[in-house]
Amino acid sequence: MKSLSFILASLAGFVHAATNDVTLDIFNVVAAPDGFVRSLVTANGTFPGPLIKATKGDTVRVTANNKLTDPTMRRSTSINFDGIFFDTENSYNEGTPFVTSCPLGPNTSYTYELPLVQTGSYWYHSDVSVQYGDGLRGPFIIYDPDDPQAHLYDVDDESTIWQVGDWWHNTSVANLASYIPSELIPVSDSGTFNGAGRYNGGPLVPYAVSNVKSGVRYRFRIINISTRSSFTMSIDNHTMTIIAADGVPLVSHEVNEFIMHAGQRYDVVVTANQPVGNYWINAILSGGNPAHNLNLNATLGRGVFRYEGAPNEEPTTPMTLGPVNPNFLNEGDLRPLFPEPAPIPTINFTLSPAMNVGGPAVWNLNVSDTQYISPTVPTLVKVLDGVVNASGFNSTENTFIIPKGAVVQVTFPPDPDDELHPFHLHGNNYYVIKANQSDEINLTNPLRRDVTALGNGGTILRFTTDRPGPWFFHCHIFYHLAAGLGSVMLEDPITVEHETKPTKVWDDLCAAYNALPPELQ
Repeated sequence: MKSLSFILASLAGFVHAATNDVTLDIFNVVAAPDGFVRSLVTANGTFPGPLIKATKGDTVRVTANNKLTDPTMRRSTSINFDGIFFDTENSYNEGTPFVTSCPLGPNTSYTYELPLVQTGSYWYHSDVSVQYGDGLRGPFIIYDPDDPQAHLYDVDDESTIWQVGDWWHNTSVANLASYIPSELIPVSDSGTFNGAGRYNGGPLVPYAVSNVKSGVRYRFRIINISTRSSFTMSIDNHTMTIIAADGVPLVSHEVNEFIMHAGQRYDVVVTANQPVGNYWINAILSGGNPAHNLNLNATLGRGVFRYEGAPNEEPTTPMTLGPVNPNFLNEGDLRPLFPEPAPIPTINFTLSPAMNVGGPAVWNLNVSDTQYISPTVPTLVKVLDGVVNASGFNSTENTFIIPKGAVVQVTFPPDPDDELHPFHLHGNNYYVIKANQSDEINLTNPLRRDVTALGNGGTILRFTTDRPGPWFFHCHIFYHLAAGLGSVMLEDPITVEHETKPTKVWDDLCAAYNALPPELQ
């Protein structure tokens, strides 16, 4: 007979479970995040989009209504939920165009259903081409009522979500059109902190303010919502204790500066222990040669850390690029709060991002010219139609078929060009066996996350095929992805074929999208 304590503990999980209905109306608005007026693609008319929040165990139903009309930008869309796990039966709600679904054309609605088994800091964005660079991106936070790190902080709410991102004065369509023939990714015009930024010669847009009280400990959830850029984060005169990466709790690790690549999330605890005043939050953007866009000034990327009782004004101290004596994060030093030894690999891949030279921008995942090109029929549709082996996929789909129960090791050798590609795996976490910044091979208690950078140090990742489905594996610099730097890890397609149960509404998306004229796709 089960004990009373066991029964109560089991019931506790059901007390928190709820179904949260969220509506995202996707439409164009004219706005000026950095003072430059342009048309945006938004969720509910704001940049960044509205917060989606939930509690562990909840089911979130996100209804996206496509109301886009601006002909200078893509008018179809699709929402992807970065870092969220999907079980096999529900993998069709994952939202990756031409992998797990077709896009939503204009005047189309779709409801994504997400049963949540995780906690932590995530985000959502358009996954159609480079469209989220036009504004369709926002936070997705899953709170843990039994957070094992709750004793480390006092405040964790909507006011402690920080979003840093690059911003562009041209549309993503125009930027992509200039990139493909030139092989030069456009450099952003500015960086934004919680939706506000400045550029050289532009208006003095008020910086976003983070209000704090003396003596209080704050859990800041920092999300890099960029389409290209990395950000180096610090707060003048304050240290930061990192307690989570990409939703995975960590052993506390104190630094005063760290870099965030596109798609990454870090949760940090900051104690308001300095004299009452205003302090700069430094969000220093890097992404390409600033000479290619004279609007960009990295020192203008920042927010204000304002103590209660401080004047309503900007800090009077200089805008710097960070601390004079940096205690900089080495990703390889991070350890999960709940360690797991790395499983032994049964399949090994060696992949090397490579770009062609002297022609249109083409990125390959290795030297054998395997550029990813989105198929017209999504991977999941093919599998549901019985395509379960390699012969059913074009080489340009770059689909790796992985059997059930496998442990996959992906080795990225050192990149002499040091491109720092932030590689992201959908639907799973991976073990970071070797981080780019570190020489250590960690098989005992490696970091687990879903976005990490490749570079001149080399990176080794492992993941298990315990969640069958077609999962996109790609560079989160979306211009690189648009030029081919992606692949699909198709885990256990036979199970996917038999256990994925899409709805008719999902099934109808492809026919509706394919019937659209090209200008509406």
